[in-house]
Amino acid sequence: MLFAGDTRTEKAAQLLVGQDVAHARATPAVRGPLAFILPRHHRALLYDLLTLERVKVPLAGHSKDEVLRELVQLAMPSADTAARDRTVQAVLDREALLSTGIGVGIAIPHGRTSDVDDIILTAGLAPDPIDFDALDGRPVSLFFLLLGPERAAGAHVRALGRISRILRHESVRDGLNASSSAEEFMELLVGAEAP
Repeated sequence: MLFAGDTRTEKAAQLLVGQDVAHARATPAVRGPLAFILPRHHRALLYDLLTLERVKVPLAGHSKDEVLRELVQLAMPSADTAARDRTVQAVLDREALLSTGIGVGIAIPHGRTSDVDDIILTAGLAPDPIDFDALDGRPVSLFFLLLGPERAAGAHVRALGRISRILRHESVRDGLNASSSAEEFMELLVGAEAP
């Protein structure tokens, strides 16, 4: 994956949209990681998607299914049971393709559903790591659930990329894992996105 600051990414964007990369947002050909070379005010920032009410430290679930249900409940607190069940199933269907346990104790389960109108992000920290069929075989303690409607596929991919970029830093992961409250978790996440 290519990221901002990577000259290959910048050259690819320039080939797609010319020298004025700021117009990349309006160019349908620019998707995924290339979107992150945009000026900061055009980027999808996690703290724009995540609210304190949608962070839970600690999570109560002790299994993959329990944690997914808990995160969906955080994302859709006023939805009826049927809508939450459909959403959990959409996330499980995505998990069946390939685990979203990306390694180093992180999972970014995600799914698209007609039961939400906009991109929604929830996060949680499991006090005891949970078996999540992660790609590296390690149990997971840090969870970020991303939900979105079908029409928001581009924003969904950008948000997934942003989460991955921030969590690739060991110091950020360590800080989030050491959080003792949702407030501390959010403070660390906002700090990680600061310029």
